[in-house]
Amino acid sequence: MKKIYHLSTCDTCKRILKELEPLNGVDLQDIKVENITQEQLEEMKELAGSYEALFSKRARLYRQEGLHEKTLSEADYKEWILKHYTFLKRPVVIIDNEIFIGNSKKTVVAAKAALHS
Repeated sequence: MKKIYHLSTCDTCKRILKELEPLNGVDLQDIKVENITQEQLEEMKELAGSYEALFSKRARLYRQEGLHEKTLSEADYKEWILKHYTFLKRPVVIIDNEIFIGNSKKTVVAAKAALHS
């Protein structure tokens, strides 16, 4: 399976998708248009090792909701990601049994190598 969870309105996601081209055979899911299901999130968690690894602490809502002042549990991370797409660290690239989370240069290079190997 080759899948990328992204946000079509995010300039960083757009840039990374362009970097990853060609995307033949890759299922793209715009998480703003098509919400992440609990099953999809659980699959990501299995590959990532935790919900926290998938959670974006850079999201504006993180501060607005006062989450930066709380100690969040794995259940909390899961709940917030399912509640609002902005809490998923983006993009999430899944290639077979490998997961690449976020937009760091190293992550993007590794995802591109795995995608085109």
